[in-house]
Amino acid sequence: MYVLIPDDPVFFAKFQSLEEPLLRHLYQLHSTGPESDAERIISDAYDSWVQVLLKLPLWPQWRTGDTSFDRPSAERPRYALYSARGDQLTSLYPIEPTAADLGHLMACLDLFDEADRAWRAAPGRTRAEPPDRQEGVTEVFRRVMDVLLLPPPQGLLDALRHVVPEGPVVSVTLPDEQEAEYRRFCEEIVTILSAGDPFVFHSHRAMYL
Repeated sequence: MYVLIPDDPVFFAKFQSLEEPLLRHLYQLHSTGPESDAERIISDAYDSWVQVLLKLPLWPQWRTGDTSFDRPSAERPRYALYSARGDQLTSLYPIEPTAADLGHLMACLDLFDEADRAWRAAPGRTRAEPPDRQEGVTEVFRRVMDVLLLPPPQGLLDALRHVVPEGPVVSVTLPDEQEAEYRRFCEEIVTILSAGDPFVFHSHRAMYL
């Protein structure tokens, strides 16, 4: 299944932030004794996280901050996206994560969510977070997965699915109908990632509209 991922530092920052808690939980579980079901779930999720990372658009630049990074042209899915009026738009890139990778990530999200609910329901707990629990990880994880599972508009996907330039950056102009799909789709992405904080939401939304 194809999904459309934006060239969006907000999405990448949230996706990238999952690496530390996944590795931290793996270390804690590994050091407590024989391999458990939870350790296997998180280990599979981390492997799948890496596989999705490798498919993200221009991830080496995001990871290193090096905008001069260059890959061989056959591996560089770069293009410039424009509206029918000539306004440059934030690019969307089709990627195809496997069902197995998405399943492993969802299983880990369910595990984190169950642990959060158990902690909140524990009698006599204090307001302080336990030392092995990072505030907000489950919510960030859920937002990332909601973007990865967001069905793209078929017309927009068809227009972008085969945009893989083999030379210099190419330009793609969306007709009015696909631009409308683009704007609705991007509004959904912004809402998923940034809803809950009006300032963050409006700042993020300004990247697209």
